[in-house]
Amino acid sequence: MTPFTTHTGTVATMDRANVDTDQIIPKQFLKRIERTGFGQFLFFDWRSLDDGSDNPEFELNAEATKGASILVARENFGSGSSREHAVWALTDYGFRCVISSKFADIFFNNSFKNGFLPIILSESEVDKLFALGADQPGFEMTVDLLSQMVTVGDVFSASFEIEPFRKDCLLNGIDDIGLTLKQLDKIEKFEAVRGYAKLD
Repeated sequence: MTPFTTHTGTVATMDRANVDTDQIIPKQFLKRIERTGFGQFLFFDWRSLDDGSDNPEFELNAEATKGASILVARENFGSGSSREHAVWALTDYGFRCVISSKFADIFFNNSFKNGFLPIILSESEVDKLFALGADQPGFEMTVDLLSQMVTVGDVFSASFEIEPFRKDCLLNGIDDIGLTLKQLDKIEKFEAVRGYAKLD
């Protein structure tokens, strides 16, 4: 898993509340078992017109936000089904984090397990980011996980909370498998006592 320390990137603002996982990655694209290849289908129903061409009205199709790696959305982002593919699609598209005033619990937990940072800011702080997006489409933001701060030059700054354990996992690029492998010596000793083969 790629560590997350400090990231500076273009911001895409999505002025929508209750963005659910079926919109993030529609169900017809859930046939893959790998974590890759989902980015092309991110927000498919919103990004594409019926003829398959780009919807010029959709936020991520705007020229100013091409290559955006930070997403700002309204409250209750990631609601709906528990599909982990939603985080995979956002990551595969190129996003490193999403900012909202509230997240659906399962999406929030899945994000950390996949090295993706969900940041909770107050509604007033999110409003300021939307105002910035309206004035300066495609503005740049820096997310510093070490100091738990997001900044936009000298015009905006805000702190965010994160559980120390989750912060440590992100900083070191450790997922659930990595956490297990940190105990490999103990696991192998346990297996050896019971006559099992050594883990590779």
